Amino acid sequence: MTDTSDIRPAEGEAPAPRRSLPHRLLRYLPLVAPVLLWAVPCWVLLYGGQHWPPPVTLAGTALFVLGLAGMPLAMTRGHGRRQQDGAAIIGDTLLGASWVLFTWSVLLGVVLRLALTAAGVGHGQDRARIVTWAVLGVTAVLLAWGYAEARRVPRVRRLDVRLPRLGAGLDGTRVVLITDTHYGPLDRTRWSARVCETVNTLEADLVCHTGDIADGTAERRRAQALPLGTVRATRARVYVTGNHEYYSEAQGWVDLMDELGWEPLRNRHLLLERGGDTLVVAGVDDVTAESSGLAGHRAHLAGALDGADPGLPVLLLAHQPKFVDRAAAAGVDLQLSGHTHGGQIWPFHHLVRLDQPALAGLSRHGARTLLYTSRGTGFWGPPFRVFAPSEITLLVLRSPNRPASS
Repeated sequence: MTDTSDIRPAEGEAPAPRRSLPHRLLRYLPLVAPVLLWAVPCWVLLYGGQHWPPPVTLAGTALFVLGLAGMPLAMTRGHGRRQQDGAAIIGDTLLGASWVLFTWSVLLGVVLRLALTAAGVGHGQDRARIVTWAVLGVTAVLLAWGYAEARRVPRVRRLDVRLPRLGAGLDGTRVVLITDTHYGPLDRTRWSARVCETVNTLEADLVCHTGDIADGTAERRRAQALPLGTVRATRARVYVTGNHEYYSEAQGWVDLMDELGWEPLRNRHLLLERGGDTLVVAGVDDVTAESSGLAGHRAHLAGALDGADPGLPVLLLAHQPKFVDRAAAAGVDLQLSGHTHGGQIWPFHHLVRLDQPALAGLSRHGARTLLYTSRGTGFWGPPFRVFAPSEITLLVLRSPNRPASS
């Protein structure tokens, strides 16, 4: 055995950079997080001075232990090699419920107890029990509301987007964006059809899907995706891959979207012409594509823009908002993205912002580039949306030289 404790980098060789403490701690998050999600509420609701009768304490503790043991097991069987949809539904639901319960156990466990103490309400046991019932009540309301929000057909969000390089002939071009439909263990075939019906009422020139169509292979989720074939657009329907396609045989999804009449923009572009002016509509594979090992899959912006007139405005589809740094460097006018879900379940959006430059809505990056980040049309995993509503987006492109009557 070789002792490596005194080995130094070879002369001229840079030592490996030391990871920061937060990055090192993140390695242990999958192990620590489930324990915290269940242990903290257990302590706050049962052992924080409530002095419940022993049968109540024992039964409550048993429920939390069952949740702590059952959630990882169900998620492993549901999202691992077994791909058992029933287990995935149970695990995902437990994950969402425990996150909401943990959040409000911490918030109300501290804030409400301090407020009750300052107001002189009750004694220690009374205050502790008020906190328990408040946490359970708020959690129940938010989960019921969040489930309804996740399962509903998204509201349409409309906004005008002014692009300085857009020709007057393209003024008023209607672009509809759907993304992160995440067809999955919960069958949403009817929901999918209703989403497509809503899209068809918007009279779009261009309909875009920026990836994460489903959790599962195209063969497995085909029935839920088939309504996408009914979507109408006067010019084109275009699609780019998201990271979840690369967990589930991405090429199968590219082939299915092509079969349904959508144009997979895999590092290429098409031209949208109207009124004598032209818009370059480009798309790139998701940034995770190259590490997937699939031949020919990678995010390649130069390839997507190859052959395009650099004087024309560019609309780029890229699944993740963080691709906007490359888009801005290339002078893209507008990037459309999804991926973030707007955080999906508050306050998870704080963690999303650690990885992405934008959470939702329109933002500017560099001298020219605008980024629109959708909160997503569906949901991933836990069937809840709390303070992060889903959306179907209608963007009306505006030219600085548009006719006064527009």
